[in-house]
Amino acid sequence: MKKNAIHNAFLDTVPVMTGYVFLGFGFGIVMHQSGYGGFWPIAMSLFIYAGSMQYMAVSLLTGGASLLTTALTTFVVNARHLFYGISMVDAYKGAGKKKPYMIFALTDETYSLVSRNQSPEGISFHGYCLLVSFFDQCWWVGGTALGALAGDLLPLNFEGIEFVLTALFVTIFVEQWLSTKNHFPAIVGVAVTVVCLVIFGKDVFLIPSMCLIAAILVMARKTGKVAAHE
Repeated sequence: MKKNAIHNAFLDTVPVMTGYVFLGFGFGIVMHQSGYGGFWPIAMSLFIYAGSMQYMAVSLLTGGASLLTTALTTFVVNARHLFYGISMVDAYKGAGKKKPYMIFALTDETYSLVSRNQSPEGISFHGYCLLVSFFDQCWWVGGTALGALAGDLLPLNFEGIEFVLTALFVTIFVEQWLSTKNHFPAIVGVAVTVVCLVIFGKDVFLIPSMCLIAAILVMARKTGKVAAHE
């Protein structure tokens, strides 16, 4: 594998680095503020590597969520990866020993790079995908380690930094709202969540709201109501 090819793959991940390092840094601090030592956030970023779900996992862990709630929440939050995986089935064929890690490390941002189905000169497509996946996870783990270290060493008050999770999901919501003309799913999500929060309370509203949102969207899809709002 040529050094120039590795260099090009590295440069392609630099835009991802600018986001991953800061988000990983926030996650490391949130974990520290929640009472988890430096080993745990780094281990989560190494072996779970689920971005926004890692932030949500902190709330689930500290809130004493049940195993069922944790499993369903993880599935719903990461369900979009099912569609990523399906679209990359043909592209990842023949990847050999590289394939398991490439599947594990297929995040939103990594997908945006490898889904182009092209690689720099001097490197195979699968080799390129492996490098991009590896570099992107390095940025996330590195940011997490810095955040955990900062929480341990810096004499700063990080009270309220857990709001970074709320800010992250608000940002995602706003970007999705602006990027599509179909606001029906977003409106359903907000409305159902508020209703379930009032009815079931903050401790158990999550599962009912996710199930109800999924049911409404499936019904709307079948009746064509979702398409009518595009």
